[in-house]
Amino acid sequence: MLKSGVFLVALLFIVLIVSCSDPGSNGTQPVHQDKPFVQDFSKKYDLTDSVKLRKVFCDRNGVIQIATSKGLYRPHAGALLYPGTLVPDVSYRPISDKKIAGITLYRDHFVYVDDKAVLSNAWAGNLYARHTLSGASQVAGGENFDFLISDGRTLQYVSDSTVVWKGDADEPVIDILFDGSRNIFWLLGNKALSVFSWKDKTLQPVFEGNDLQCFTLAANNQEIIVGTGDGYFRLDAATKKQTGDIQKKLPWTDITAVEEIDGKLWFGSSRGAFMLRRDGKFNYYASKRWLPSDQVIDIAKGRNNSVLILTDKGLGEICFQEMTLHEKAEFFQQQVRERHIRHGFNGTISGMKDGNVDTGTLEDSDNDGLWTSMYLGAEVFRYAVTKSEDALQNCRESMEAMERLYTINGVKGFPSRSFERRGYKYEDKPWRRASHPEWDWKSTTSSDEAIGHIFAFGVMAELIEDADLKKRAIVLIDSMMQHIIDHNMYLVDWNGEPTLWGKWNPEYVNARPKMVGDRKINASNIVAMLQTAYHFTKKEVYKEKAFELMTKHGYYENLMRPMKEVGMAPPDADEWSRMLSEAWNHSDDEMYFLGYWGLYRYALNDTLKTKFREAIIDHWEIERPEKEGAWNIVTAMTGASDFDLEEAVWYLQEYPLDLIGWSVKNSERKDIEHIAPNFRGQTITEVLPPDELAIRRHNANRFHLDGGDNGTSEHSAGDIWLLPYWMGRYLGVISEPKAHSR
Repeated sequence: MLKSGVFLVALLFIVLIVSCSDPGSNGTQPVHQDKPFVQDFSKKYDLTDSVKLRKVFCDRNGVIQIATSKGLYRPHAGALLYPGTLVPDVSYRPISDKKIAGITLYRDHFVYVDDKAVLSNAWAGNLYARHTLSGASQVAGGENFDFLISDGRTLQYVSDSTVVWKGDADEPVIDILFDGSRNIFWLLGNKALSVFSWKDKTLQPVFEGNDLQCFTLAANNQEIIVGTGDGYFRLDAATKKQTGDIQKKLPWTDITAVEEIDGKLWFGSSRGAFMLRRDGKFNYYASKRWLPSDQVIDIAKGRNNSVLILTDKGLGEICFQEMTLHEKAEFFQQQVRERHIRHGFNGTISGMKDGNVDTGTLEDSDNDGLWTSMYLGAEVFRYAVTKSEDALQNCRESMEAMERLYTINGVKGFPSRSFERRGYKYEDKPWRRASHPEWDWKSTTSSDEAIGHIFAFGVMAELIEDADLKKRAIVLIDSMMQHIIDHNMYLVDWNGEPTLWGKWNPEYVNARPKMVGDRKINASNIVAMLQTAYHFTKKEVYKEKAFELMTKHGYYENLMRPMKEVGMAPPDADEWSRMLSEAWNHSDDEMYFLGYWGLYRYALNDTLKTKFREAIIDHWEIERPEKEGAWNIVTAMTGASDFDLEEAVWYLQEYPLDLIGWSVKNSERKDIEHIAPNFRGQTITEVLPPDELAIRRHNANRFHLDGGDNGTSEHSAGDIWLLPYWMGRYLGVISEPKAHSR
């Protein structure tokens, strides 16, 4: 028990504090109305044959065909997360044997060119215009079933089986387009843009350039967009003169394809595809999250408002589907339950082969308790909002896993990191034998798990109506916190020694220089944990210890220290402090914000609550550039009217449906502005959308531009996405779903 002097200090602290009302319920917070937004995702079709892909089109019936070096191909099967393949198109048996080398879309129907004719299966098969260019591979349709074809150098203009004109281009022909506004054909070469007039039967160069690679007509045929090996530029189609400078502030400047689709410019490159937005920035589709390969060959409008991206290794179909955040939550809920529950834990699939989720294994983690705490918290919030029996059952199952962390190791009040069946092992030292012959448990539990547990048990004790679950949550809060009290503010492992990170004792915490972040985070977390324990158990020891740490040992000063003062330890500091402060610790951010629930919501009095609110908002201000959805939503808990709700919703909307760990590379992009190396690890002026970054949990730096694991893992949405969404729903800053428009 504490000495009487501590009580006097605590009482003095309380007396000096003037109570105030809770600022968190002023009714002035913005609320996001959950109306449908456009969610993008990809269906991929891999090429398994040794053929060269050339062009892709989709006709008015939604049929997709691809011209290849070995005839026509089409996509087979394929769905989000489950790639299909490209297979030979034998649907029209009489033409499957023809040497079809080129394809175009004419009046929304497929038109082909082979070694003898321009032909089609549309119009009752009446189109069969003979030519004499045996190597023809390019075709463009004119005003009235007339066609300009080429083998890459020689050209023929064909109408009704008559070769009306033929000639040779000055350089290899890259592509041909028909301009219906001017009734002419445009031809692109590597060094010039030419015009063929079928009326005058003339071919004339009209613009000279260098390294020209692709082009398209845009803006109702008023512009020509020309892609080069180093950016793109615009031409006025009437004057045939360049307008403006070449554009190089792009994700990648080696432009290999360009197309206007529904008024939006799409670009293909040797590093993926991207779409020009109205604000001048780009939506970037690169990596196997979106495409079979980043080497783009062609782009075309697809079925159901999709966009087809043909690459050298297959086809990517970028789909756009209206959904609400609630519908996205239901999708992710199914993802978690189908593939990410291990003994009730919220886990990760690893060991996958090239993104195949059916080839992976549920892995244990040092942070099983933390990731599960975050998912458990999400399900508690979901239950509080919806009263869903499914959510309540999920809570029960995860709670069983969390409880077993405490009972499997034989150390009173000590939570294991994880547990697993014996036999599939693991030579690493943290694994210990359980008394049960079939099981082992993982030791060396850290402060990450501790604060996660207290967060989840706290929201469960507060918001779950089930008396049994509420009681069990409080028992676990009390169990771990009594362990920490009994062991002089340490988590003490099986060997009687404190774990590496489970240390909240003042001798450890205050040994760090004031600018070292561990001094602030440990103080903030332990006060939150003690307040939570007192709030639900009403045991005075927890309140007394919290006040003792805040008044006698400076923990109040520690946790209230402004974030701008956190930095690197001085050169003369001890080695451990220097190591701890080499850079900003984003795992600490995760621990802070999980702890803020107990720090603010269960504050020991209203004035402390007000001051803790200041500390939370001070931290949030530092975090704002990352646009981290969870931290913005947690900050809403304080009742702040400004907590970047729009950025939180942006995070939730932009997070990809595909949570596979595809490798991404953004560091070499040409459309981002790098900044000097800094303590926080911010690399560019504005953070990229989540669907352009590697999949990361909340404890990662969202300014890391490269990452991923080549598709060998799939993360769970339980902690990454469902926690901020359902917390936002519970706090009332995200509305229930609104109906789709008809």
